[in-house]
Amino acid sequence: MYPTVLRLPPLLALTFSLSLLCGPSLPAAAADKKTAKAKVETKPAADKKTAKPAATAEAEKAASAMPADREAATRLQVFLDRANFGPGKIDGRYGGFSEKALGLYREAHGLPPLPAAPAPAKVEGQPEKTTPLPDLADMDLASVKAVFIDYVVTEADVKATGELPKEVPEMAKLKWLPYASVAEAVAEKFHVDIDYLKELNPGKLDALKAGDTLRVPNVQPFEISGVKALPLLDQLAEKDAANEKEKGKQKPKAEAGKKSSEAKGKVADKPKKQPEIAKDKAPKTGPLTADQIAIKVDTKDNMLRVFENEKLVAAYPVTIGSAQTVSPLGEWKVKGIARLPDFRYDLSFLKTGERGDKTYLLAPGPNDPVGVIWVALNKPGIGLHGTSDPDSIGRSASHGCVRLANWDIARLATRVRAGVVVSIH
Repeated sequence: MYPTVLRLPPLLALTFSLSLLCGPSLPAAAADKKTAKAKVETKPAADKKTAKPAATAEAEKAASAMPADREAATRLQVFLDRANFGPGKIDGRYGGFSEKALGLYREAHGLPPLPAAPAPAKVEGQPEKTTPLPDLADMDLASVKAVFIDYVVTEADVKATGELPKEVPEMAKLKWLPYASVAEAVAEKFHVDIDYLKELNPGKLDALKAGDTLRVPNVQPFEISGVKALPLLDQLAEKDAANEKEKGKQKPKAEAGKKSSEAKGKVADKPKKQPEIAKDKAPKTGPLTADQIAIKVDTKDNMLRVFENEKLVAAYPVTIGSAQTVSPLGEWKVKGIARLPDFRYDLSFLKTGERGDKTYLLAPGPNDPVGVIWVALNKPGIGLHGTSDPDSIGRSASHGCVRLANWDIARLATRVRAGVVVSIH
């Protein structure tokens, strides 16, 4: 296995060996997607100030024109995504990962399980229908007040794009692997299927520029610019420990007053005895410890579950290893987390498991084959990571690792730390 040095946070100061087992062999579909780059005008629109998504009457009016079943399915997907039970890419259709995420959400919140959703009837010559939603009267889906919002494309969105070569040797010459188009950047930001984004914005995606307004699902946006600053638990714990150490060095304020009283022959008041707090009942602050967190990956349903203090709190869709490069079953531990990692590409190793003569070091970026986050496990070269192709999640095999959409791995990274047990079964 060929090592590569990942760009790690200074506080962690870790170096990992990133195995070639873990990247996709740059799927042809992904490569084709990147070469079909939309023509983008980089000149900023004059006097356009809005850069935040905002619910508007126009978006609500447009949403009302959508078929009721598609809007209802999107509402559920947005609800689940906000609750950290990822439905996969939002496409306005119930079933698949949406159904799995719904089942896990209900399990986590003590709601009764639902019967399996029936497949929609197919009628030749008519548009495909979505799977009907079950009765969800016991869930507060109305908390999603605006299913869609208007989003104004920003200069940052445009600058996040660039030319992305199709061939790996040419990609290796780049210092950053950007989005291939503004449409791709916006789709990933709002966790939405690119085809669904086209449906929501007919005729708009081919020449996007700063200042253009798009209709998008109302989820918490994924910001590629914020990956480096993600609040990792190990860093937060180090900061808390440093603060506590600093507090211990400070001289108690009461000490000077006490000496003054004793000098005058006065007896200081005896401090009142404070009630003892049982150790097991002492309030705990700060990040959860590694033994309070557990990750379980189910290879049968392609879902990753997050437990905190033995309670299910989040779940995300994954792609696992293929029959040729199986994800290692068993229990492993998180070794560390790298944000915006490099990836050493070896086509021979990816296909046969044998090291080849030619390797290429691919730079970080949203289109790096292992995505924007690498969570290393204590098995060399194996980890949890992102992807350059969110369409592949659950639909194609990873090379031995566990792959998530970039927006999901970014959320997972803030919930784990070194020492957390990852069970793959």
